[in-house]
Amino acid sequence: MSELPDHTHYYFLPKVGTYRDLDVKRAPVSKPKANEVLVKVRAVSLQYRDYSVSVGKYDIGVYENIIPCSDMAGEVLCVGEDVKEWKKGDRVCSNFMTGYLDGPLTPEAVQTSLGGQSPGVLTQYRCFPEHALVRIPAHLDYLQASTLPCAALTAYNGLHGPNRLKAGDYVLVLGSGGVSIFALQFAVASGAIVIATSSSDDKLRIASKLGAKHLINYKKTPDWHKEVMKITGGVGVDHVIEVGGSGTYEKSINSVRHGGEVAVIGFVAEGTSGNPLVSIIMKAIQLRGVYVGSVSLFKNMIRLMEANPLKTEPVIDKVFRFADAVAAYAYLESQKHVGKVVIEVSHQIPAGFVPGP
Repeated sequence: MSELPDHTHYYFLPKVGTYRDLDVKRAPVSKPKANEVLVKVRAVSLQYRDYSVSVGKYDIGVYENIIPCSDMAGEVLCVGEDVKEWKKGDRVCSNFMTGYLDGPLTPEAVQTSLGGQSPGVLTQYRCFPEHALVRIPAHLDYLQASTLPCAALTAYNGLHGPNRLKAGDYVLVLGSGGVSIFALQFAVASGAIVIATSSSDDKLRIASKLGAKHLINYKKTPDWHKEVMKITGGVGVDHVIEVGGSGTYEKSINSVRHGGEVAVIGFVAEGTSGNPLVSIIMKAIQLRGVYVGSVSLFKNMIRLMEANPLKTEPVIDKVFRFADAVAAYAYLESQKHVGKVVIEVSHQIPAGFVPGP
């Protein structure tokens, strides 16, 4: 271990309440166990979950001394004695749940969720289980690759449930956050027809450039579900990527076809909806909760991205320095972004470093 770093700086949240309390600690770098890999973290992307955890909107059962963030890309520095798949210099991402390899989700796998139930990745160096890592596609840099573990995989999972996406399907994506943009890209890459919504015409123009065929400004068209039905000839869409929650799910249900699927993913929209049970029953809709995905699904997604590199290139809105992590959270909270907000992790920390406001 003589050639390896002896310490790491990492962010932690002393107490749930506000991300502005994020602080920095220094700790020894752990030597990897027999089945672990020590990774130099190069980039971390933020999720709405990270913000929600910090302000107490997302109950993970942990309320103090949280090491935040779940999505990273980095470089292998060394491996434990039993590790066979990885070697020094390999470029890797970790799965969101380090214990979720394949098959149905389990409570045990949920407890390995990074940045919440287990310590996160907003750090310079970290050990990961060998089985939790996925190779970064050659055409992506570290900043781009850091966006894959949560936003990209959630979007991919949302489109590949029991009713798998196929060419010619209609897909409705809500908003322009990371999950929605990846869902738009994956759907277009698969030959589907995308309807995108946003409160901003500027954001809708970006969605159009990414391949969305139909655009709806929900501020100008509050009853956007009626516009969706017009676009689809009164039939409804095959898939909805539902990230709004209580503020949007009733309209999402009214937008989907009989027998279609609503992938329930997020809760970023304010407001309340009515009781949709009658519509769910009479339209035989499949509501499917999507909590990211497994290592196996991650590898399947990578194959799609490698087959369609131009159509699935991650959209990064803004990159922040490691020292400016608090500002990155504030920008995420503003919802000004299209795509992802990324933190580039520096390994040269100035003396007296204090995280910025």
